[in-house]
Amino acid sequence: MSSAAEQEAVQDPGREAVPHPDAVAAVRAEIAEAQRTEHAEAVRAATPAPAVWPGAPMPLGARFRVGPDGVAGTNFALWAGGAEAVELCLFDERGVETRCPLTELTHEIWHGFVPGVRPGRRYGYRVHGRWDPWTGARWNAAKLLLDPYARAVDGTFGLPPEVYGHVRDWPDQHVADTVRDDRDSAPYVPKGVVVHDDDDWVEDRRPKTPWADTVIYELHVRGFTKLHPDIPPALRGTYAGLAHPAAIEHLTRLGVTAVELLPVHQFAHEDHLLRRGLHNYWGYNSIGYFAPHADYSASGTAGQQVGEFKRMVRALHGAGIEVILDVVYNHTAEAGELGPTLSLRGIDNRGYYRLQHDPRRYADYTGCGNTLHVVQPQVLRLITDSLRYWVTEMGVDGFRFDLAAALARSMHDVDMLSPFLAVIAQDPVLRRVKLIAEPWDVGSGGYQVGAFPPLWTEWNDRYRDAVRDFWRGALPDVRDLGYRLTGSSDLYAWGGRRPYASVNFVTAHDGFTLRDLVSYEHKHNEANGEGNRDGTGDNRAWNCGAEGESDDAEINALRRRQLRNLLTTLLLSTGVPMLTAGDEMGRTQGGNNNAYCQDNETGWVDWSLLEQPRWRELTALTARVLRLRQSHPVLRRRAFFAGRAQAPDGLRDLAWFTRDGREMTEGDWYAPAATLGLYLSGRDIPGRDARGEPVTDDSFLAVLHAGAEPTPFALPGAPWAVRYELVLDTSREEQAEAPGTVVEGGTEVTVPARSVLLLRVVE
Repeated sequence: MSSAAEQEAVQDPGREAVPHPDAVAAVRAEIAEAQRTEHAEAVRAATPAPAVWPGAPMPLGARFRVGPDGVAGTNFALWAGGAEAVELCLFDERGVETRCPLTELTHEIWHGFVPGVRPGRRYGYRVHGRWDPWTGARWNAAKLLLDPYARAVDGTFGLPPEVYGHVRDWPDQHVADTVRDDRDSAPYVPKGVVVHDDDDWVEDRRPKTPWADTVIYELHVRGFTKLHPDIPPALRGTYAGLAHPAAIEHLTRLGVTAVELLPVHQFAHEDHLLRRGLHNYWGYNSIGYFAPHADYSASGTAGQQVGEFKRMVRALHGAGIEVILDVVYNHTAEAGELGPTLSLRGIDNRGYYRLQHDPRRYADYTGCGNTLHVVQPQVLRLITDSLRYWVTEMGVDGFRFDLAAALARSMHDVDMLSPFLAVIAQDPVLRRVKLIAEPWDVGSGGYQVGAFPPLWTEWNDRYRDAVRDFWRGALPDVRDLGYRLTGSSDLYAWGGRRPYASVNFVTAHDGFTLRDLVSYEHKHNEANGEGNRDGTGDNRAWNCGAEGESDDAEINALRRRQLRNLLTTLLLSTGVPMLTAGDEMGRTQGGNNNAYCQDNETGWVDWSLLEQPRWRELTALTARVLRLRQSHPVLRRRAFFAGRAQAPDGLRDLAWFTRDGREMTEGDWYAPAATLGLYLSGRDIPGRDARGEPVTDDSFLAVLHAGAEPTPFALPGAPWAVRYELVLDTSREEQAEAPGTVVEGGTEVTVPARSVLLLRVVE
């Protein structure tokens, strides 16, 4: 530690006081001893630095290529705006470090070409500059930094004191972030890996599924495959495991068209989890925006993870399944001012992060300690370069943006004309892929459901809440439910947006699983070690009469019926349905609604459930409803309902009925109701097919009944229908594939308690 830094932290009367001198001396002695050991090891391991040619400032990152005179090597380029000097640090197979000063500086990019550096070589950076946390400057050349553009990462992020730019264990934590730690972090942090570009994707065929035809299946690469009995043990929990025919066969049998992968960018584990013997399982703690997370690789971490990820994408594409990545560009794993120095903080803290009026502190719109400053050109470039890389070089088909409102903030407020959204809208690569916003963050004004511009779809949490409330009997009236079942036109019918702007979901990774939603009313997150304080308390759940697992046959039968109701409602609704992995087979997390740190059986999909007939039937129902959806364009509308006939002699495209068979009036929408009839006309669907012909389809009547007792329902007669055929009845454990009962229009039928009936108009 420099004496100047110590004196500044201790003596400045305008700054916070430090603890007793004896405690300070003990910490200084510990650090000094570590520094002496590090210096001795460095002297013993010193090797001559190779020649560094000028190279080029573009592209950023490490790119293996043929340089001047046909010499093979790697070009290194790093943006470090306020730095005073940058050293490239190369590591051989023994871990011996060689430091190579980069002396070329072009438009704030430090660069150089190193002959002989080939793919597989590990590297990092040391960036020199001022240590002045009071102005936001946190350069510390003792810390080895991960290249933000590294395309592969080798090693594991632990968080010993040496990886912090400040003295983490300083006795007074109020000023700990101002005291620089000069211990070398290189032995304790992963390194970037030089990767060879040798894949042109000639054989790949992207499915390019239209939004209206899309069915999303949210899964965790590790959790989905870890317990799969038909995947070889060595491949479970990996990209290769997800590419295995056994995994893909389940997806195709269900009928999903896209997988949405929980974060696969290289991420790190938080200190508070490591101290409790846990890990970040979900991965919303990114540190490398170009690198596939190395722990999910079966083939190696010295660059092999890149090829394995590409082969996974190809395999899914070959089955007609698109790949969407859940991406976390709103914050990084470096957390707040007391977090580690792993990459961006040490490269240019003020250039990458939003800082408060007091530059020691970070603006935190994410709840994770920091927020990337997307208004800054270099940050915007980092994000868009990363997105384009995953599309053009890794083959992915779209992105779901975690806490997307944080990315849409200009200086402070959310702005739908922000630089980030403007750049995406005009980018020739990114504007053509699937873009999904989680349309909120934790900052003021951060809730932005329905506000994102055209090109974007959104997670619709209002759909989730309305459907959950209806089936647990908690809706005060059915106005909101009517909008949610038909594409949420109140939110999205503006600016040319379509019904598929709404990604409908009842569950997601964050919250109860579907089975837990009908088995628990309260969260049970004790295993997370946070005193059950984590996770939301607003679950909108109903446990059907008992909290948790039950031996009561009637309760269990009711729970399974509720699962069928929720799944059927989701898959028949207008918009883009999203299933959560394992919900179709009754996966449970034991009531844990925040399993972000449960890298174990709690968080993994339990494939043994399919050995039980009751859960196989639920999977079969899910697949059957998805086949219906795929077969009938009236269930996959590309335009909002107009509530009127498309032709003079036609029917209205949408009609609502009460249980006595009459059309709903305005007053009916404002009254409590447990029964709702939804008529979807397939006679005159807006739009034309690829040949310019009108699109027509069968018409359907869906009856949703959330009441605890059976109810009579008068089926609408002419002109709506002469006869109906029963297609689905969720009161039944097993669903017959053969044509169902035919019922005359105008007939009164009995709708079983808590069930969905789907009837097709025969004539």
